[in-house]
Amino acid sequence: MASNSKSNRRKVNPLSLAFLDVMFCGFGAVILIFLILDHASSVSPEATSPDLTAEINLLEEEILEGQLGLVRVRNILSDVDFEVVAAEGLARQIMEQIDTFLQELAALENNSMASVEDVAQLRSDIETLENELLRLQASAFEQEGNSVRQFLGDGNRQYLSGLFLGGQRILVLIDSSASMLDSTIVNIIRTRNMDDERKRNSPKWQRVVNTVDWVSTQLPITSQYQMWNFNTEYEAALPGTEDRWLEVADRDQLNQVIDNVKGIVPNNGTNMAQVFRAVANMSPRPDNIFLITDGLPTLDDRGARGSLITPADRAELFEEAVEELPQSIPVNVILMPLEGDPSAAAIYWQLAQYTKGSFLTPSKDWP
Repeated sequence: MASNSKSNRRKVNPLSLAFLDVMFCGFGAVILIFLILDHASSVSPEATSPDLTAEINLLEEEILEGQLGLVRVRNILSDVDFEVVAAEGLARQIMEQIDTFLQELAALENNSMASVEDVAQLRSDIETLENELLRLQASAFEQEGNSVRQFLGDGNRQYLSGLFLGGQRILVLIDSSASMLDSTIVNIIRTRNMDDERKRNSPKWQRVVNTVDWVSTQLPITSQYQMWNFNTEYEAALPGTEDRWLEVADRDQLNQVIDNVKGIVPNNGTNMAQVFRAVANMSPRPDNIFLITDGLPTLDDRGARGSLITPADRAELFEEAVEELPQSIPVNVILMPLEGDPSAAAIYWQLAQYTKGSFLTPSKDWP
């Protein structure tokens, strides 16, 4: 009996282990694992690789040199911009002096008391100023390149349009009739009844504005230009300048013209005969025309011919309008899409071919 109770006392009950024994065992296991782990893997490879460290230092030096080079380029660009602005201001002063001398020359030629020497001297001064003006324009051309403005599109596509972008006097005609609001008749009527802000922001009209902006960036810096928008009437994008040419080199003025185009609200019909007649009355006349439109005219000087105008009527109105257009001036047509005017593309293509211009129907993501 005694031996049985003694063997029972020798049996170990797991629940009888002390709490501290369990904690010490666990802590010992953690220490053992920590000692087994390879601490060399936590060392940064950069610290143990001299070649890699040297390469990183070299790249950091190149980045610093690139940043310093960028600063120098920006400073040079600022200096060039200042020189161009100064040249533009001097060019305007010379043009004003030329106008004054021309008036004096006309007065002297009409005055019988004027000597031949005075007239010859005045003509020589005018020729000298004109040569100086050409030199300033050429200098601005060399410093800034061919374009005075820049246009950045949404994508990276490059287009071969075939448009002739040269000329000394370039006229841009912008159709601002209600049809420029959309390409479908239903949406044109719907958008026409909206507020002016919605009209200006319509997708088709924004394409027209971007096209005008793109054309402005392609104008040669030594050229002159004018931009008219037309519907039932026509007016210059820069009010009060309908009868004179503007200088492409005047960047601030060109930016103001483009801003004014962005504020145009398309409305009313299209009277093309009136604007072509105004082109014929320009002095001097343009030597290159850009026509941005979407279809054939719907009006003439007598107004609408009725509540419904047929494609044949529109073709007849176009023929009457073209008779007002001076010959030997290239017309580059940029035709926007429009529903219900199927003959427009062929007729405008014929106009471009006849005048030795170009014809373009742009895609939705152009320019």
